[in-house]
This record gives sequence, C-alpha cells and structure tokens, in this order.
Amino acid sequence: MNTNEHRYLNQLSEQVIGAAFEVSNVLGVGFLEKVYEKALLHELRLRGMQVTAQQRIEVNYKNECVGEYVADIVVDNRLIVELKCVDAIALEHVAQCLNYLKATGL
Repeated sequence: MNTNEHRYLNQLSEQVIGAAFEVSNVLGVGFLEKVYEKALLHELRLRGMQVTAQQRIEVNYKNECVGEYVADIVVDNRLIVELKCVDAIALEHVAQCLNYLKATGL
C-alpha cells in the first residue's frame, strides 16, 4: 500500500468513526443492531460516501467457493464495517473481522 492509499484509508476510517459517533449520540443505547446499521448507512450517505449493506463475501479455495460471509457495511469498496451491539468485543468478533479481511484482501 502506498502513502496516498494509506492516507486515504485513514481519512475514510476517521469519517466512518465520526459518523458512528453521530449515530450513537443521536440514538443512544438499547436498539437492535439493525437499527444502528440503517442509521449508520443513512449517515454515511448523507456524508457523500458510497456504501453497500449486507455485502456477500465469498471464501474461495482453489477456485471453488467453500464458504460465504456477509459484511454489515462496506464503504467505498475499501473499508469493511462490522457492527456489534455488545458490552465488550469478544475474540470471536475479532476473528470474524480478520476472516472478512482475509477473504476480501482489503
């Protein structure tokens, strides 16, 4: 990854985090994950970002699809956002995100 690409991804991440804070500040706690997902999608679109909800991610082995995941949100075809409505992030959540990254190459 070159310096410009790294800078772009950092800026994109900051924008997404800002949008997530806005959603959190406006809605507060207690809703289901789907509510926050829809609100974040709306907020990201309001900020002019290209977003895809529930994007399928194939896991291929020797040109054969051997599994499939679904990412909550993909921003600008470069950044995966996985939402969790939990008290704490568990190791399974981290593994899930790492699997998404590995399968997509992002």
